[in-house]
Amino acid sequence: MVRSIAQRQRSAAQRSFAGDARETAFLLGGIGTGNVSLGSRGELRDWEIFNRPGKGVFLPNTFFAIWAGQEGRDPVAKVLESRLSPPYHRSHGYHPNTAAGLPRLHKSAMRGEYPLVRIDFEDEDLPVAVSLEAYTPLIPLNVDDSSIPGAYLTYRVTNPTSGSVDVTIAGSMINPVGGVKYDPFGNMALSNSGQNENVFRREEAFAGLFFGSGKFAPEDADYGNISLIAVSPNITCKRAWLRGAWYDFLQEFWDDFKEDGRLTDLGYETPSEDGKTDTGTIGIYETLAPGETKTFDFILSWYFPNRLNGWNDHVRVREQGKELTRNYYAVKFDSSWSAASYLARNRSRLERDTKRFHEALFASSLPAFVLDALSANITVLRSTTCFRLQDGRFLGYEGCFDNAGCCEGNCTHVWNYAQTLAFLFPELEQNMRRTEFLEEVGEDGKMNFRAFGMFDNVWQMNGRPAPAAVDGQMGAVMRVYREWKLSGDDAFLRQLWPSVRKTLAFALIHWDTDGDLVLDGVQHNTYDIEFYGPNPLTGVVFLGALRAGEEMASYLGDEQTARTYASVFEQSAKRLDELLWNGEYYVQRLEDVNAYKYQHGLGCLSDQLLGQQLAHLYGLGYLLPEDKVKSAIRAVCKYNFRTDFGDHANCQRTYVLNDEQGLLLCSWPNGGRPKLPFVYSDEVWTGIEYQVATHLIYEGFVEEGLAIVKAVRDRHDGYRRNPWNEVECGNHYARSMASWGLLVALSGFRFDMPRKTMSFDPVVSGDDCSFFWSTGRAWGTCSQRKNPDSGEYEFDVQVLYGDASGIAVRACGREIVLP
Repeated sequence: MVRSIAQRQRSAAQRSFAGDARETAFLLGGIGTGNVSLGSRGELRDWEIFNRPGKGVFLPNTFFAIWAGQEGRDPVAKVLESRLSPPYHRSHGYHPNTAAGLPRLHKSAMRGEYPLVRIDFEDEDLPVAVSLEAYTPLIPLNVDDSSIPGAYLTYRVTNPTSGSVDVTIAGSMINPVGGVKYDPFGNMALSNSGQNENVFRREEAFAGLFFGSGKFAPEDADYGNISLIAVSPNITCKRAWLRGAWYDFLQEFWDDFKEDGRLTDLGYETPSEDGKTDTGTIGIYETLAPGETKTFDFILSWYFPNRLNGWNDHVRVREQGKELTRNYYAVKFDSSWSAASYLARNRSRLERDTKRFHEALFASSLPAFVLDALSANITVLRSTTCFRLQDGRFLGYEGCFDNAGCCEGNCTHVWNYAQTLAFLFPELEQNMRRTEFLEEVGEDGKMNFRAFGMFDNVWQMNGRPAPAAVDGQMGAVMRVYREWKLSGDDAFLRQLWPSVRKTLAFALIHWDTDGDLVLDGVQHNTYDIEFYGPNPLTGVVFLGALRAGEEMASYLGDEQTARTYASVFEQSAKRLDELLWNGEYYVQRLEDVNAYKYQHGLGCLSDQLLGQQLAHLYGLGYLLPEDKVKSAIRAVCKYNFRTDFGDHANCQRTYVLNDEQGLLLCSWPNGGRPKLPFVYSDEVWTGIEYQVATHLIYEGFVEEGLAIVKAVRDRHDGYRRNPWNEVECGNHYARSMASWGLLVALSGFRFDMPRKTMSFDPVVSGDDCSFFWSTGRAWGTCSQRKNPDSGEYEFDVQVLYGDASGIAVRACGREIVLP
């Protein structure tokens, strides 16, 4: 049955979202650049390009429109979006700056396969067929070209009629420099705007509008600009809409556009007045012969280089003159126009490599919902959860409020779960490890689990130095091992090794109170509380850190340390197993579970084997007896996966409702639930669902693992939740990037770049299958098929990017060396 599920889903296309799927929002934008989203109707929404989150931020007068004229018929002009869907209630109706009253297309259907999205429009009045493809370049291992503040927007128009059709597609954009706010009537309140100017520029292959302002100096927090360019010689432009009263602006624009599809520039040569701004429009016009298809290519880019030099107003540099810093993209580009020009001039290469990645990933022989989970959570890296400073430092919140970052500091115990960044952009994960181990570890080996040092602050809780987080600190040791194994970068390992040794020494000194080599002290962890006594979450991650430490020490020739770690591991694993095994799974041991608030005691914790899952991913083998590991992870699925939440009583935060399916963080099948269990125990987190699913697959329970993944993605159906935003303590939550582990487990991928080896042993089998793979050196595909003559399996490895020469690859019982 396991194989049949995979084979049924393997060739299934990704889901399509109708225009009324109001939660659907596909992110456009690069790593650390902010983003704007594309809704299922084709609308631009959630403008998050101003160095802060902006869910729900709407830019007035900003939309694309189409005009089509055919001899003998009245021309048709419509906004290039499908119709608004209910509810329509607003106290004063839709303001004209929403353009809600203009004609729109009848239907739309969005299909997103991140990083690409396509929207097909339907309309009975238009004599042409229209679709939109949009994306921002995403090329694993190429961080800079995946960090461009802009996006391609390509409308494809086909003329199915027997006569020629004249078509214009025009993009309108308000100049938002200075900020856009609204009064109670929905009118724009622009107290910070003024001297805004929309400048028409033309270069050899493209032309466009540059939306800037003379009000702000280049070092000002509000300084910035936007460009909307059209790649065509056939350009029509209106630099500024009518500066009139009431709703004259929209009336004049629409009358001008619908008449003949050409725009009349109104001749304004002065910037906007203080407290005002302008909207401009740039369009492409073409004539399509019968049966002909043409593309209308636009590029949207932005440049708001200056950001707060800190995490938030409480954690920031306060030294005069250093209150602001710059985004990394401002080092690469000096304006939105230069970013747009780069996108235009390098489109062939950027599109080739982006689509090569897309095709390699989505050609993988995996269920459609697994591919959905893998790709959808890449968006975290390009959401406002993550940012990158001018010196190249990569930083991440846990997630985001709608209008601010949430839970700052590269939180170690949350990013512990994330795998996507490590496998796609490993240099950025190395950057995070350097921050943790070179800046946030004290002489005693304590690691601050939130990194504040670079902003002249120290992480505190309740006015006192915060404790270390056991799972975050020990997981960080394992992640150093992962980064080294993926990259083969010995210099990186040697640089961090002294600090790694300190962090491991700290564990035994501060968390093992009785000397039995099992952690039992006050153990802060990812549930934002302290566990007391021996428990599986921290105990098993500690074992994983010891095994990783042993491997790294041995490679570096530090044999005494390697032997010490090996000895401690053997004793700790044996004692942990004796203390915590209940015959079916691992539990927390306390004489009185209610002596301390927020414990789990005899409960079946979904995270009890997190450290083992990480060990499997990183090639460290079993940390506890294999038969018990299999029993325990199966128990997690058996007791914690619910197929209906209609009767589930949850007094904590609620992420799953009614007839939805999901995995609880903990349950008490044998009783013993504390009076006040740990504070998130009745919740459902996608990151933990993915790590448990990954582990189930490793232990051979593929059916169960896939069922959990499908449950997650079914909940994100575009109506109930956004398919490209998995929330926990904030939007685009970092823990959701645990989903990439599914690919590693299902393909049986093992990697060892220091020793130049890779191997594949897929668990989703078939006579012909293929998988995407990536390391810090290269990425590509590995395919295997059954030879019909010999009956034996053969495999082939394609390197699509990077250099994998000299890497020995083993699969199907054979080994090859890549040229």
